[in-house]
Amino acid sequence: MEAIKTADAPAAIGPYSQAVQAGPFVFLSGQVPLDPKTGELVTGDIQKETNRVLDNLQAVLAAAGLGFDHVVRTTIYLTNLGDFQAVNETYGARFTKTPPARATVQVSALPKGARVEIDAVAYKG
Repeated sequence: MEAIKTADAPAAIGPYSQAVQAGPFVFLSGQVPLDPKTGELVTGDIQKETNRVLDNLQAVLAAAGLGFDHVVRTTIYLTNLGDFQAVNETYGARFTKTPPARATVQVSALPKGARVEIDAVAYKG
């Protein structure tokens, strides 16, 4: 296994890696809308927050030499399922070819008070 790390996405806030490559797969840890330059939570509307999450994931993918076209699975965590449609629109704009398999779940809370978190699995084969 190989850890993947980039300064273009928020540093891990616990004992985990931003991503790990295992064989042809890259497993990306969940990203919340943290600005990697300030470490502060991006707030505003849910689409702005989702874009920051996706920017963070894109930075980690790039560090692995990948892009959104390599993603095969994601999980979206929302504190309010009422945000589903707005998040879905923002998310869909990043996955322009074959969208990955996905689950979306509502949770009671996310790290740092975020409203959205997304993790991913990418295939490098």
